[in-house]
Amino acid sequence: MSRAGTSSGRVGQDRNPGLNGLVRMKVASAAARASTWPWWAQVAGVYVAARAVSACIFMAAALHQGANPWLPAKPDYWNFINIWDARWYGEVLRSGYPSQLPVDESGNVQENAWAFYGLFPMLGRALSAMTGMDPALALTFIAMASGLGAALVVYRLFRQKAGHRTAMWAVVFFSTFPVAAVLQVPYAESLNLLLLASALLLVMQRRYLWAMPVVVLMCLSRPTGVPFAAMVCGLLAYRLWLRNRPAAPGSQAARHSARDLVALAALAAVSGISALIWPAIAWAVTGDPAAYTKTETVWRGHDLVPFKPWFDTGIQLFGPVLGVLAPFVFVAVFGLAMTSPPVVALGAELRLWCVCYMGYLLVFLHPQTSTFRMLLPLFPLALGAALLSRSRAYRGTVVTMFVLLQIVWIVWLWAWAELPGGGDYPP
Repeated sequence: MSRAGTSSGRVGQDRNPGLNGLVRMKVASAAARASTWPWWAQVAGVYVAARAVSACIFMAAALHQGANPWLPAKPDYWNFINIWDARWYGEVLRSGYPSQLPVDESGNVQENAWAFYGLFPMLGRALSAMTGMDPALALTFIAMASGLGAALVVYRLFRQKAGHRTAMWAVVFFSTFPVAAVLQVPYAESLNLLLLASALLLVMQRRYLWAMPVVVLMCLSRPTGVPFAAMVCGLLAYRLWLRNRPAAPGSQAARHSARDLVALAALAAVSGISALIWPAIAWAVTGDPAAYTKTETVWRGHDLVPFKPWFDTGIQLFGPVLGVLAPFVFVAVFGLAMTSPPVVALGAELRLWCVCYMGYLLVFLHPQTSTFRMLLPLFPLALGAALLSRSRAYRGTVVTMFVLLQIVWIVWLWAWAELPGGGDYPP
């Protein structure tokens, strides 16, 4: 009787998996149902879920937000995400750009709106005028819609090089990246990523003429025009080299026709010109040919000297010896990553974009805490990360670490906490 009762109890226990088992079963069932949705619904579901997680992190951080330059302590979610550069975009939407650069008593240019490209606030102004929506809410809506659109285009871009499941995991990485929370605040990053991903997709599809208007708009959203023009020029040189080298078995598909090469050359010219549109507009309005450059360098506190800020920051962080070596080590590690099999699988276009964009950052960027946010255009590497391993444990660990680092980014950089010398680290 005792053995029978024990056996019966075990059978009953096996049939009753408990709360954790029921949760796992329900999650598995929900995942199975979601896998039957159209691709766009799956991508939208992933992206919306990721933004909901980010919203919860923002709201939790807002509860601990103390006094700050913009709002009272413990602001609500909508006010909390409308700080930092969101205030600049709102100012541009309401008042436009200054016709003269503001200067101090010594004639030094001060912080001003010309550092913030015009497409994002222009769209916000149009939406606000058409709907009567509050300007800050209009900018937030555009940012959120653009972020969702970017996720959809990123999926289509990744599908050029990977199957559905791998592309979906890459979208998960893209959506949960430690600084991906910026895609739902009134910053221009989400709009720029939408246009950048669209331009890259059109280039990969060899629809170079269609890419031209997209590139022009992209160059009016954020300063990604210079590295994109460099990428297109490099791609043109690569395609010319492939066309002129002896044919190898199986390589014919990579060759461009003369018509394709002409269209690609035209895109290179349009990209180069478009990269100069915003500085030219600043020049035309203010009468100062260096208006944009002067404005950009205000935030770094000194004139633009290529490469030097990376060595200065390295020395500041690691000392005079290791600091000088740090940029070279960084470049070497990045170069190894670019030659790894998962990244090679991205194809010439996406790899070349990553190299050109990182090169652009090395030449022009002053590394600081905002640098983390500026790494978002390297999103093609999310596909490389997804291709690295199909292990669920690996992919789940990456997502978990990304979400934890997102908490760090929001609490450390987005939330305002005045430093002893005044101010705070910018996100």
